[in-house]
Amino acid sequence: MNDGAAGGRPDDRADSWRPWCLASAGLVALLALVPPLFTVARQAGYAAALQFALLAIVVPALVTVGAPWRSLHLSAGSTAVATAGAPERVLDRVAERRRRHRELPRSLVFIALDLAVVVAWHSPGSVGAVARHGWPAVLEAITLLFFGVGLWLELVRSPPLTPRSGHLRRAVLAAVIMWVFWILAYIVGLSNHAFYPNFTHAPGGLSAAADQQIASAVSWFVATVAFVPVIFWNAVMWLKTEEDPDTELMTLIRAERRRGTPLSGGGDGTPSP
Repeated sequence: MNDGAAGGRPDDRADSWRPWCLASAGLVALLALVPPLFTVARQAGYAAALQFALLAIVVPALVTVGAPWRSLHLSAGSTAVATAGAPERVLDRVAERRRRHRELPRSLVFIALDLAVVVAWHSPGSVGAVARHGWPAVLEAITLLFFGVGLWLELVRSPPLTPRSGHLRRAVLAAVIMWVFWILAYIVGLSNHAFYPNFTHAPGGLSAAADQQIASAVSWFVATVAFVPVIFWNAVMWLKTEEDPDTELMTLIRAERRRGTPLSGGGDGTPSP
């Protein structure tokens, strides 16, 4: 979870652990989409909640931090571009634009899009369709991964891509996202009726109320495990490094001067107000 400064170029050499995250993402996705979890998820709410949490939270997070952008020839790597003069590739240019445009609304758009998709797949109609037919789970996994990576890019590094926000704002955003997942879990657990009526419960077995409460606990637990470390890590890093509120602005100015790009504003190199 080593993020570096949001405005600087991270050193990718220390990230040899990232391929293991990508391999873990593939394993988790496989476990979610094959029996026994896939079969039980079509019959019981707690298993469906676990499957959903893995696809909506765990897999996108692991893919984001482990994405092999250089292996896919989408990035030359920040270190190579900075020191060896290697030509920038598409994600190098995207990363540069992200460092230059770090406005909060841009982050909120990606976060809102993912949360909208999460809510849509969490609705009774979507859960019922997955339980009845099975194949929509693949579509669910693809859409949750696509939009989930957009969300996690606002929270963690995926070299050469870095979050737009500083540590404090990342901690706040992660907390808000976690609360949304908590609220979805509480809605299911505290419902006075069968929130997902497609699940049947035989007499003498797990009751509908108990099933929903276990499902709520599963969703709450996975969201907590995923987001709390992000919140605390960024809070600690903010306390250690964010000493000057103008540090991020000065980092951008120094980066412009190194590239030799003239800054807008006065002739002395200061940015225009």
